[in-house]
Amino acid sequence: MSKHNIAVIPGDGIGIEVIDIATKVLEASGLEFNSKTFDLGGARYLKDGEILSDETLDKLKNYEAILLGAVGHPDVTPGVIERGLLLKMRFDFDQYINLRPFISDVSPSGQKVDIICVRENTEGPYVGEGGVLKKGTVDEVATQGSVNTRKGVERTIRYAFELARVRDRKHLTMVHKINVLNYSGDLWNRTFTEVAKEYDDVSTSYCHIDAACIYFVQDPSRFDVVVTDNLFGDILTDLGGAISGGIGRAASANLNPTRTTPSMFEPVHGSAPDIAGKNIADPRAAITCAAMMCEFLGETDIATKISDSVEKTLEFQGSTTEIGDAVISSLS
Repeated sequence: MSKHNIAVIPGDGIGIEVIDIATKVLEASGLEFNSKTFDLGGARYLKDGEILSDETLDKLKNYEAILLGAVGHPDVTPGVIERGLLLKMRFDFDQYINLRPFISDVSPSGQKVDIICVRENTEGPYVGEGGVLKKGTVDEVATQGSVNTRKGVERTIRYAFELARVRDRKHLTMVHKINVLNYSGDLWNRTFTEVAKEYDDVSTSYCHIDAACIYFVQDPSRFDVVVTDNLFGDILTDLGGAISGGIGRAASANLNPTRTTPSMFEPVHGSAPDIAGKNIADPRAAITCAAMMCEFLGETDIATKISDSVEKTLEFQGSTTEIGDAVISSLS
């Protein structure tokens, strides 16, 4: 077993607490790794203005993976840390796949949930194309473009097909709004149709984003692997968390499948400053992120062991540290 180099960014609020637990689970799992903690996030920004300097970015490039807790501080304007840290890493490290699994025996529909969403992660409206005219006047005009390239769309769709191919159901659904978004939607639809011809072992379907939101709640069993663009994926995956145990248990991975730069693994729940320091945050999303990281690093047995331990403790209620102890105890 090779020794892995992992960068740890606890961040802000409950991120510090849950990443501490996730790191302890990794140590108990038998994973061989070296780690270095980077002080980044809202609190660091308030201290000295550092968000993510080029110097720090260069240091992070030396790691295989980044395990992040949560960032965000009530005294920092919303968007400053998100754009300056999370999006900067995403774009500079070309983490073009956002992967979010949703698994639950209970959902609002009464059905089991077993969905993996593949979200394009570096294009769409998050690129920042647009502008404002006559700001602050009654004639103000704001535009926000959505950038979609053939390269970006195709590599995301191919990743989703490869993922669907190795799952039991072998089914892939593309979610978009092609009846209205006739330019970006056409690019996504044509690319999906063309790539599908190379995967005759994977069945396919299409769903409008608004209908997909309804079906996620009412009939989640129709989905296996879902692929969609950046904006629709952002919305749909938060809904996925809500129907499968709550956003507090949702995990995500920002992947560079080429492995030329590090991939980042983070829970979705945010920094939750209102409960920070109270030892009541559920660390299972962070622990699941650690399992996803192990899977990506090729440590499949360890990833399975951690995931199974989380599943065994889903009904356990307790403090942050008590839940962490329960997961560690179930590893053996």
